[in-house]
Amino acid sequence: MKKKEIKKLTKKQMLENLDKLKKDLFNFRFQKVNGQIKSPTKITETKKNIARLKTLIGVKNA
Repeated sequence: MKKKEIKKLTKKQMLENLDKLKKDLFNFRFQKVNGQIKSPTKITETKKNIARLKTLIGVKNA
């Protein structure tokens, strides 16, 4: 998810996406432990997207 795409979202949509990404990250960690994950870069991408969303949510609150 790019910064431009995130800026177009409403605060409610951002929070929903944040919850979804946190669940995805949780599942990716289990897949990593079990050796089922095919692309380990998904974990880092998900972490970065979570950080982007949290940053922009903070900006919209201020």
